[in-house]
Amino acid sequence: MPIYEFVCDHCCRNFELLATRSADQVAPVCPHCQSPEITRVLSRVNARVSSPSSPASSLPQVHSRSCGSGNCSTIEIPGPTK
Repeated sequence: MPIYEFVCDHCCRNFELLATRSADQVAPVCPHCQSPEITRVLSRVNARVSSPSSPASSLPQVHSRSCGSGNCSTIEIPGPTK
């Protein structure tokens, strides 16, 4: 069963929702303020993508910035560009 992350558009709090068959039929609401105005957000993950011989420049770089709902991050993954 997947766990989805949301941010409330009303109170700006983050929360998680475990998806079950019965939860699929119910529209999720914020558990803090009960607002139905929520946005699904990308979940954070941990992954090791380097080896001891990899230079630091070949590692993913995370850049944080401010956005409308708080702090946002952009992950730049090294590799060929188009």
